[in-house]
Amino acid sequence: MPVDSAPDPDARLADLRPGMSGQVIDIDESVEPSTARRLFDLGFAPGAEVTVLRKSPLGDPVVFQVVEYEVALRKAQAAGIHVRRIA
Repeated sequence: MPVDSAPDPDARLADLRPGMSGQVIDIDESVEPSTARRLFDLGFAPGAEVTVLRKSPLGDPVVFQVVEYEVALRKAQAAGIHVRRIA
């Protein structure tokens, strides 16, 4: 169930820079169902706050803090997560 009625298509987790945070709105329908379920299980659920901690030297993967732990995702995976940027 989405937090907002329509996510901003430009607001994707992959677009955030280190130090920025966002609230998960939903996972894109183009993401494979098994991957979407795994992301949900890892804490990327609607309403969850996610902070970008750091990027690898070549920019991929990216480490995020979600719930109370760190998760590394590839940019392609993070691009499938819609977020609302928060201060």
